Amino acid sequence: MGYFPQSSSLSDMKSIFVENSDENNEESAVCSYESWLENHPNALENFEEILSIANKGKEIVLFLDYDGTLSPIVEDPDQAHISDAMRTAVREVAFHFPTAIISGRQRNKVYEFVKLRNVYYAGSHGMDISTPLGSSNNQNQKHQTKVIDENGNQFVNFLPAKEYLSTIQEIIEVLRKNIATIKDSTIEDNLYCISVHYRRVKREEDVGVLKEIVESIMKAYPDFQISGGRKVMEIRPKINWDKGRALLYLLDTLGFDNFNHVLPIYIGDDKTDEDAFKVIVEKGEGFPIIVSSVAKETMASFSLRDPSHVMTFLIRLAKWKRNYSSFITKTKQS
Repeated sequence: MGYFPQSSSLSDMKSIFVENSDENNEESAVCSYESWLENHPNALENFEEILSIANKGKEIVLFLDYDGTLSPIVEDPDQAHISDAMRTAVREVAFHFPTAIISGRQRNKVYEFVKLRNVYYAGSHGMDISTPLGSSNNQNQKHQTKVIDENGNQFVNFLPAKEYLSTIQEIIEVLRKNIATIKDSTIEDNLYCISVHYRRVKREEDVGVLKEIVESIMKAYPDFQISGGRKVMEIRPKINWDKGRALLYLLDTLGFDNFNHVLPIYIGDDKTDEDAFKVIVEKGEGFPIIVSSVAKETMASFSLRDPSHVMTFLIRLAKWKRNYSSFITKTKQS
């Protein structure tokens, strides 16, 4: 069973939280980062404790966000490149454990950044997933389509928001026409969702106008919702799907239809990752890890400060598995 600090629940944390002035940033300020770490201890400093759970025979499955987790948050979303060192760390850990990247970006765009074939990819906050086998769950099968790539390999694409694709393209065109006057704002087409970025918008009053325009436009599309992120507005269909359900879907495709034999580790930095954290907390198995250098409201039980800490964690996890496998092999031979 995963370790969850006694006071890691949202209700226990609310007494020390103060809301940030940016209501759509979805982040909160806390009196002390040090006191926050008491409830969400550093995963590197508690690495042995995590491994003590893994040593009980459960298979680790690793889930990773992309922006702010594997790559730093940058001014231009198109320049959020993963470092060669991080790519090597992800490749190595994915050699030892099933590993998936679940991002709000287009699945193909994340692959172009990462360029690793031993990793599963889920884009559009889990609304675009490609796996070799797909899910055996009847509720999921209606959204699955078998495809064959240019090399003759068969995959199963899971697309629960496919019916909204034409409307999403319509919304993008309307947004582009109406926010063109907001200097340095950008619209990112993430296929089954839309990101309206304002990180580079200099004037605060322009940010306010941008939000008003987007909110006004979206009133004409009641089947869609707006959520906040780190200097971004996320627009996606109102369907019963999120990163938490994507985690469960991916576990099912890997043959884990329950949590009896698996230990999921999910590392992410964004508000949308909380849906995956919630699933792990409710199951009581696994480790939700938030990436943050500031105190913020979260359901995660552990934390890592920034992508460099994430890389160190992945390297240590892969090293532990190599040593553990070597020990088991020598034990069997003796």
